[in-house]
Amino acid sequence: MEIVVLDDPRACGRAVADAVADVLARGTGRPPTLGLATGSSPLPAYAELVRRHRDEGLSFAGARAFLLDEYLGLPAGHPQSYREVIRRELTDHLDIDPAAVHAPDGTRADPAEAAADYERLLAACGPVDLQILGIGGNGHIGFNEPGSAFGSRTRVATLTERTRADNARFFDRPADVPHRVLTQGPATIMEARRIVLVATGAGKRAAVAATVSGPVTTDVPATVLRDHPRCTLVLDRAAAGERAGPVATGQVGAPGRGR
Repeated sequence: MEIVVLDDPRACGRAVADAVADVLARGTGRPPTLGLATGSSPLPAYAELVRRHRDEGLSFAGARAFLLDEYLGLPAGHPQSYREVIRRELTDHLDIDPAAVHAPDGTRADPAEAAADYERLLAACGPVDLQILGIGGNGHIGFNEPGSAFGSRTRVATLTERTRADNARFFDRPADVPHRVLTQGPATIMEARRIVLVATGAGKRAAVAATVSGPVTTDVPATVLRDHPRCTLVLDRAAAGERAGPVATGQVGAPGRGR
């Protein structure tokens, strides 16, 4: 696991955008495939990608994208559905084909079937070349809450009250936050060729410390990433805490291997 510590969220966003641009530039004989996360931490990266497309001609033509998770029970087009968030914050401003942006279908009558269909689509189109992740205050990745089995795949999951409270700021009322979600499981996430997790703000410091230094345990789902051969944590100084000084660097282009 490589750790990159930068001064602020905007610098973290530029570093994540560098990793995306690197994937887009590589010719592999197949469409470049991106895994997209929502939440606050990736937003500076998405803003930087939009800027590079607008000002520098960075092209997403021919790329495809897969969202990490989705709420269950929100109607199609709800502004806080993750499909809508990604569309609004990123893909509507790029030259990516909207039909190439895929998300779990949280409106399906049978969510377990929707999860299985999404897992099959990922298997058919994958592997994901670069998966962008955030991290929850309790160490969740995607919506894999503490206790999620490392071997689990795309499935229906139930949010903890802590996660619902953390996400309440995006809704009109706390009661409006859904209780259930569709999420890629840790085993699905770990199949990505490369993972970049971005965490900013002091509120993520404890989760980052547990991920980097604590035992590998389902109590902190993000610790599974320590077993990925190409995983980079991009942190601002507030999230890094005491790790800020000795590991600071500005490059994410060629992440190291190993733990």
